[in-house]
Amino acid sequence: MLKTNKLSIMFGGLRAVSNLNLDIKKGQLVGLIGPNGAGKTTAFNLLTGVYQPTEGEVMFDGKNTRGLKPFQVTQLGMARTFQNIRLFANLTVLDNVKIAYHFHVKYSVAEAVFRLGRYFSEEAEIEEKAIELLKIFGLEGKKDELAKNLPYGEQRRLEIARALATKPKLLLLDEPAAGMNPQETHDLMNLIRWIRDKFDLTILLIEHDMGLVMGVCEHIYVLEYGSLIAEGTPEEIKQNPRVIEAYLGEEVS
Repeated sequence: MLKTNKLSIMFGGLRAVSNLNLDIKKGQLVGLIGPNGAGKTTAFNLLTGVYQPTEGEVMFDGKNTRGLKPFQVTQLGMARTFQNIRLFANLTVLDNVKIAYHFHVKYSVAEAVFRLGRYFSEEAEIEEKAIELLKIFGLEGKKDELAKNLPYGEQRRLEIARALATKPKLLLLDEPAAGMNPQETHDLMNLIRWIRDKFDLTILLIEHDMGLVMGVCEHIYVLEYGSLIAEGTPEEIKQNPRVIEAYLGEEVS
């Protein structure tokens, strides 16, 4: 599903990500972890076309994404959430999801402008699908509220719902549990598993909550200073001295 080969990027003289090799299979639930400043979000930006690599390549579903803009990567089937929530704050909860569905409309610009042909039937279908998605996340009762007025945890869920509306094959979650309490994090862990199975997705997530990572991920990659220092199952990562040293800041004897 996703394969990177010596993926690297430099900002001035700083190599923010260096020779990153990922190999993620269809249907996997994978974690990308590391201390603050390790390069995790930069890696996500490389995968999704926000940044173009200085070296290396990204192969997604058999296609090289070099040179593609973020919306083109999304059209290929890769969707993401952000570390800092990026909803359309002054639009309703429903409209935030409907916008994402518009990647797949078939009516023409002329039909949209003059309200002709397939416009009304497709718009009705999009609204129905958006409401069904909001029900999954417990947000259908707030569909007419502005996104900015939702509590933080609900904004997180709305962002995931919006990403799913693009009909992705690969979903990238950037710190989905940030700002959540322990119960919300536990519920999110179950939701991530359910989403993977329900929507037949591959999921790659960045997360600092190790309980969530170890509880939900099947395979984990560990970054430090932009370089991959370990990969393996959760049990292998928990026992890896190099990983422990990176997180604790001291050598493990």
